[in-house]
Amino acid sequence: MSTELQITDLQAGDGAELVKGALITAHYSGFLEDGTKFDSSYDRNEPFQCVIGAGQVIQGWDQGLIGMKAGGKRKLFVPSHLAYGDRQVGPVIAPNSNLIFEIELLEVHAQ
Repeated sequence: MSTELQITDLQAGDGAELVKGALITAHYSGFLEDGTKFDSSYDRNEPFQCVIGAGQVIQGWDQGLIGMKAGGKRKLFVPSHLAYGDRQVGPVIAPNSNLIFEIELLEVHAQ
């Protein structure tokens, strides 16, 4: 079990580059290490918006999305200390869970 953030680019984007403080629009799916999907904006048919680097999302997203370009797809392996740590989140995410996200960056809005 790794304790480091792992970043895998699945598809390079050719749009604006994400920098700290930027508002993003993205689609994502989140999985436990055993493959159980716990959340997906695709399933809701509603993209997610947040500001990166402002503490609005888990640290794994704040660190793992910097430098990504709009139009790109990235997979993040987020160790528990960069996710929810020792907290239980909902019925599925147990304390100290490592998480995997597949993220499609739709737009980067400069701030």
